[in-house]
Amino acid sequence: MQIVPAQRLRAVFIVGTRPEAIKMLPLIVAVRDSAHFEPVVVSTGQHAEMVASVLSIGGIIPDVTFELPDGPRSLNDLFAFILEQLEDYLGDRFGPPLPPAEASYASGYPAACFVHGDTTSAAAAALAAFHLHLPVIHVEAGLRTSNTLSPFPEELNRQLISRIAALHLAPTFRNKANLVGEGIPFGRVFVTGNTAIDALRLAVTENPRFEDPRLADLDGPSAPRLVVVTAHRRENWGAPLERIADAVATCAREYPDVRFVVALHPNPAVAGILTARLGDRPNITLVAAMRYIEFAHLLDIATIAITDSGGIQEEAPALGTPVICVRETTERQEGVDAGTVELVGTDTERIVAAVRALLDDPRELNRRSLKANPYGDGQASSRILRALEHIVFNAPAPAPFGPGFDRTAVLAAGGSGDPVESGWVSSWPLPAEDA
Repeated sequence: MQIVPAQRLRAVFIVGTRPEAIKMLPLIVAVRDSAHFEPVVVSTGQHAEMVASVLSIGGIIPDVTFELPDGPRSLNDLFAFILEQLEDYLGDRFGPPLPPAEASYASGYPAACFVHGDTTSAAAAALAAFHLHLPVIHVEAGLRTSNTLSPFPEELNRQLISRIAALHLAPTFRNKANLVGEGIPFGRVFVTGNTAIDALRLAVTENPRFEDPRLADLDGPSAPRLVVVTAHRRENWGAPLERIADAVATCAREYPDVRFVVALHPNPAVAGILTARLGDRPNITLVAAMRYIEFAHLLDIATIAITDSGGIQEEAPALGTPVICVRETTERQEGVDAGTVELVGTDTERIVAAVRALLDDPRELNRRSLKANPYGDGQASSRILRALEHIVFNAPAPAPFGPGFDRTAVLAAGGSGDPVESGWVSSWPLPAEDA
């Protein structure tokens, strides 16, 4: 006899930062709109206002937002705060923790806790959930640089979550291979594509007007070429960020007809450096944090994106915008291999050279713009929802994203470069005479 739950199964979703909100949004919406599951959304307070703004796109209001104390705080302060707050909230709302074997679905105790990526919010929440016998599901699992100091602290955060999670939702096959190589059982990793592409497709349909009047001339047939710049990562604070800013200033001098829009991070340690070095350039526009739908539109109309953001490495290529990545390492090597991302580090001359190569050569710009995005097809959230239905109800299992093997790795193992890039063969679909 089949036992049907008396109510929809609850799943806790942890959201701390704006990037987490962007990538969790389509999944939370899919779960909310499903017949069998109910999301419980926890905003940790790390980026409370920006999280609320992003989630509102899908009509999502957090069930609770933790009140993070004002003032300077260390990573340990933040970790401890989230750990304690989440335990208190879940205990107050659902009662004492119940091991999954004892928590019947009819009890109302959550069936799982979803965390995303590699933030301090995600790592602290994953550990708290583990202590509360709440199975952890890791969205965007398996990204690796294998250097715990770069990016810091994100690389260790995601490795920690991988030791805790019961289910690993890997964006790409290479991410799955990373996890299997670390001893995660093959059968607990599902390749979904990245939910960032789902969110981006949702956002670009809005076609918003820019709230900042200085950006009004970027739309329309007479709009200038546009370079979007973001830089905020902790490992780039100080001298690396100064070198990035100097590169942008040099490019602005060399290309006075190109507009450079620099999106400032709210952290004063970041915004202060960029403002001091770039604030007096006539073709550089410094803007405060934008609404997500505005920023997605900005990426959509951009010629190039210069960034140290992980999310933009995934999002911009989906819109045909080549990425110059100003980091020394990236956990998103698929984009580098696919040619959608160029990893240049923070050396000023290398950044300038990369920008020149695209702005001076329309054919190279077009070639890079047409590269296929390896990170997703906009269906990741649907796959994850169907995977949950399969796990809980034994519904039909969804097919994973991608081919199930790594084309670049196969070519490299055979001692070959990319035959298409080398000009040895035509790109698919083949011309009729070659087919």
